Amino acid sequence: MGLEYYIIIGVMALVSSLISNTLKQKFKKYSKVSLRNGMSGAEIAQKMLNDHGVFDVQVISTPGMLTDHYNPKNKTVNLSEGVYNQRNAAAAAVAAHEVGHAVQHAKAYKWLEMRSNLVPMVTVSSRFSQYLIMGGLVLGAASSLGYWVLAGGVVLMGMSTLFSFITLPVEYDASNRALAWLKAKNIVTREEFAGSKDALKWAARTYLVAALGSLAMLAYWAMKLMAASRD
Repeated sequence: MGLEYYIIIGVMALVSSLISNTLKQKFKKYSKVSLRNGMSGAEIAQKMLNDHGVFDVQVISTPGMLTDHYNPKNKTVNLSEGVYNQRNAAAAAVAAHEVGHAVQHAKAYKWLEMRSNLVPMVTVSSRFSQYLIMGGLVLGAASSLGYWVLAGGVVLMGMSTLFSFITLPVEYDASNRALAWLKAKNIVTREEFAGSKDALKWAARTYLVAALGSLAMLAYWAMKLMAASRD
């Protein structure tokens, strides 16, 4: 592996760390902005579900920090301990965002369906792509067997990259749904809304950085594969 590989890894790690740390700081900052209406994250999530006519989704608490997610298999909005019981702008943003995914599911949002359909394949590709790439290098990418093993790894990595980019519209749309509802229903004040919007903006950037990093790695190995085909 050349110098370019380590440069990509280093840049990815640095940017990812910066975005992650900024997100944590934003969450901490807006966790201090108490909601004037006094609603908890769980109450906001339940109200948003009800307002969208989604009555078959349960709002539950899950351990950890920033572990919030929507599970389409058992139809649960899982809110972290810092969101479920808290009554602040950060909790409002996260709770509404996760419900945004539940609304996407209920309305058969095409990007979410595409993402869900790719999950089984991506589970396999993310687990084995690096092994195939390393195996191809060990066997010698210029050899027939090594080339095809490396090619298989690049194809699997390509699936993971595709998944990362399909995730982007899913995440941005969920945030847009959340913010539109928070504003339309006057759940938050102008100051609280600004905090919620800023928090979701930085949360979305974590997915953007992950997608760009995945694309950079895919491009690197694709170029290695093309170089091996010319040898």
